[in-house]
Amino acid sequence: MSAALSAFSYLLVIGAGVSVALQQVLNANLRAELGSPWWAGFVSYLVGMLAMLAVALAAPGPRLADGVGGVTSWLSWTGGLFGALFIGTAILMVPRLGAATVLALIVVGQMLGSLAFDHVGLLGLPQHPVSPTRLAGAAALILGVVLIRS
Repeated sequence: MSAALSAFSYLLVIGAGVSVALQQVLNANLRAELGSPWWAGFVSYLVGMLAMLAVALAAPGPRLADGVGGVTSWLSWTGGLFGALFIGTAILMVPRLGAATVLALIVVGQMLGSLAFDHVGLLGLPQHPVSPTRLAGAAALILGVVLIRS
């Protein structure tokens, strides 16, 4: 991968991270406006689903019916449940803890989970053993949460 493509890829992922932060603020505002964290979460998912449907229909490649014919596991279909847990928790916690703290804690949770999933090769992931360097990276994230909360 060229340096320019690598830089673009990194910036794209950073932009996705910024969009998650903005999403949580908008969802917290919607919660206040609707008076319900559950309806705010539903609206967030509905709008996201419609956007993803438009992209899926416009993009080249296989259609959903092509992939459903017995080649998927039931467990693979449950990812949305974890997304709902993420959205619901963030909608409830952003007004209490602030967007920076909530997202920093989410990143810590993602990192700790990812380290564990990589270490055991969960669900077919290639194994990447936990190392002191990787643990130091996770510790630095936790220190970052402490500093953000100060």
